[in-house]
Amino acid sequence: MQNVTDRTSNPFGMRPPCDRFVPGYGDANAALHLVGDHPGVHGGLDTEVPFTNAAGRRLLSIFADVGLIDDPDADAPTLDDLYLSYLHLCAGEPTPESYADCERFFDAELRAIGAHVLLPVGERATEQILQTYTARTPPQPLAMEDLHATELRGSGWLVVPIVDPRDWTDDHADRLRESLETLLATDYRREAELGRFMPGDEPYIVR
Repeated sequence: MQNVTDRTSNPFGMRPPCDRFVPGYGDANAALHLVGDHPGVHGGLDTEVPFTNAAGRRLLSIFADVGLIDDPDADAPTLDDLYLSYLHLCAGEPTPESYADCERFFDAELRAIGAHVLLPVGERATEQILQTYTARTPPQPLAMEDLHATELRGSGWLVVPIVDPRDWTDDHADRLRESLETLLATDYRREAELGRFMPGDEPYIVR
């Protein structure tokens, strides 16, 4: 089912309880959802687009390499089949209370997008995604080096954790690029067409 909105920035009109925030941005019908921590580490307060600081753009450049972004250096890039958002979309240093308050907005947007692949960036986002959206218990400590650019099956999602781009070496970039190229060449959607069991000629796609 396609979303009814064609807006790129904040397509679902999220209004978190803060004066400044960085809303979700991208293709509201995306199959891939890139999830960061908060604007203080991954940028966006000036552009209102997640991952638009130096480290974030390095990450976006990998998605440009595989054809999902037109220009990772643009303040308002065009995204194809990719959506960007944060666990904590408000400006300022997050607290446990503010993370909890923002969780409802993130959860609502994640479910509205309905992506097939979740790509959490950094330890906090990876732990939250694994804990909340898969049947996995995140190991402690979280071994991000081992998890980086690997595929983990979740409850309806494929999860591909990403080391925070502030900590990248060239090897991290190469591993993510290779992983995305492999992923995009496979049937990562894992959908089935059950229309043959239904009356009429309309397709009935399930995950």
